[in-house]
Amino acid sequence: MKKKTVVVHSGGMDSSLCLALAIDQFGADNVLAMSFTYGQRHSIEVEHAKFICKEWKVDHTVVDINCLNELTENALTNSNIPIEKKAGEAPSTLVVGRNGLMARVAAIHANHIGANCIFMGVIEVDESNSGYRDCSRKYMDIVQAALRFDFADNQFEIKTPLVYMTKKQTMELGYQMGNLQFLLEHTLSCYRGEPKQGCGNCPACELRNKGLKEFIKDYPDFEFSFKSKL
Repeated sequence: MKKKTVVVHSGGMDSSLCLALAIDQFGADNVLAMSFTYGQRHSIEVEHAKFICKEWKVDHTVVDINCLNELTENALTNSNIPIEKKAGEAPSTLVVGRNGLMARVAAIHANHIGANCIFMGVIEVDESNSGYRDCSRKYMDIVQAALRFDFADNQFEIKTPLVYMTKKQTMELGYQMGNLQFLLEHTLSCYRGEPKQGCGNCPACELRNKGLKEFIKDYPDFEFSFKSKL
């Protein structure tokens, strides 16, 4: 199997937008979506990823990295730890090194199948607002440099098209691409695994719903099934 890119696809809004962008750039036949299972409490997100890939006619693979559970502990992989964020600290849902590990695994396979780039749906607003240190372009540049050395390929790229956007801007991008309603109905971002508006109070829901509310103010006629519940 030869592809032109691999998209790290969680089944959430941001990675699904990246998948749409990759399809626009390379065509669905040239894109591989890669999801990960790592004992996450919202593992249902992978089913959402499968559905989206089927609808968009993109090849999809799921990789197990459950070893993370043996190496570190956090609220995202241990349901006995409460989901919370204390002032001045990273949230309890931070999985140390997760995005770097996913990027490396996806890139190794991309290199194997002839692709010279991967897509990651990281956004720096997640780093600044939620304490996710592995969501910045600076972090991805470090990982990218190591991958280029690994592959002896100075052109290999980690594409992060959303990295400098606000959540509202990502909503506007989906709207401009004509798939925002589909994404709102079928992606899953909530750390508790609740669809659509989500639980409303985990870090992922708070950021996404805040951006969505800001979007609605500028696009009041835009409709979706859970608009009245925000």
